Amino acid sequence: MSAALAVVLAAGQGTRMKSRTPKVLHRVAGKAMVDHVLAAARAAGADRCIVIVGHEIERLREHFAGSDVELVEQRPQLGTGHAVQQVLPQLEAHRGEVLVLNGDAPLVDARSLGELLERHHAARAQVTFLTALVDDAERLGRITSDGGRVRVVEWADATAEERAIREVNTGIYCFDSAWLSRELPLLQASPAKGEYYLTDLIERAPQVERMLAEGGFALCIGVDTREKLAQAEREMQRRLRERWMAEGVTFLSPETVLLDVDCSLGQDTIVYPNTIMQRCTIGMGCIIGPGSRLEDTRIGNDCSIRESVVESAVVEDEVQIGPFCHLRPGSYIERGAKLGNYAEIKSSRIGRETQIHHFSYTGDAQVGQRVNIGAGTITCNYSSETGVKSATIIGDDASTGSDTLLVAPVTLGAGAMTGSGAVVTHDVPPDTLVVGVPAREVRKVRKAARS
Repeated sequence: MSAALAVVLAAGQGTRMKSRTPKVLHRVAGKAMVDHVLAAARAAGADRCIVIVGHEIERLREHFAGSDVELVEQRPQLGTGHAVQQVLPQLEAHRGEVLVLNGDAPLVDARSLGELLERHHAARAQVTFLTALVDDAERLGRITSDGGRVRVVEWADATAEERAIREVNTGIYCFDSAWLSRELPLLQASPAKGEYYLTDLIERAPQVERMLAEGGFALCIGVDTREKLAQAEREMQRRLRERWMAEGVTFLSPETVLLDVDCSLGQDTIVYPNTIMQRCTIGMGCIIGPGSRLEDTRIGNDCSIRESVVESAVVEDEVQIGPFCHLRPGSYIERGAKLGNYAEIKSSRIGRETQIHHFSYTGDAQVGQRVNIGAGTITCNYSSETGVKSATIIGDDASTGSDTLLVAPVTLGAGAMTGSGAVVTHDVPPDTLVVGVPAREVRKVRKAARS
């Protein structure tokens, strides 16, 4: 079976969303709806993807900039058949199957699309389309079969008897490209609306196959309101949690945890309630939450992240964070470090087995190994006069007393110490104790030899 061409319909205005954002760019589980559709098409075997755009075309061009997705404009928007007519030049050059999908159906999955392609190929059909059985069919097109002839009857044209039919059209199709190229130009506009409907092709095809979606209509639901967006989010979250539980992750209260599709969680990790994870990689044997938020972050194995916010950070193995920490972008925490009780880190590297326990701020700093940061220690990294941020360097095995202020740029040497309340404005040599305001050298530190 040759590779398929995917045509994604995304030209609609989406007025019912009441949004300045194009409908298909609204996110479900951290990814734009249209990107979910494209990912499913590619995973099912599409090697070329075309998105039909109309409203907010510049926003969509910006969204797809740098990708291999081709954009084709539909103007004016005169129905689904008219939309696909815009890609006739591309269809004529394609040999194989053509998938036609809706850009606002983020729950469609690659397995169903793959089965649709296989069914179409095996039957040598001109059209194969996906249907679903629903209890509340709303105003969707009903599937009828008269003498073996399959039709899609639009709600407006359906009789009361036809409206009672539970099998509905999902708007997901597979076409033979050569047949589609011949038939598309022959579509006639609807007298009522002046629009061209893709469903009209179903009646014209000599060989039509229909495949019932195993996942029901939820698999193919078109999101055109905020309520349906919330429904799609709930369903996607359920799928993601089930996926990771099958991989050995524990969710103590699954319905309270939010993930996105770009998260990866390791075996034996436990996720506590009210935790949010976005674009994160979590290692094995971790404890995450409760009440934590992790974003764009990589967490190693056997870490604990409790009641904390971690953004754009890297955390090595066996690190303890929280409760109530905030790791801001650019933080790198080495193995075995312990951070907690309102410690804030920004654009800093914290060395192995270093401890920063209480009410402190470390910004634009390089902190060595086995350092002890006392409660209330602050790196004063920003000059309001110059607008410049400067670096603080703290050597291995150094220690700061409570309420120490390190006025950058400054270096605290290896093994050096500060007394409580010290304001350090000059570099401190290794193994030296400084105290006072401004801090002055008192004596050399008498410590056991460092390994």
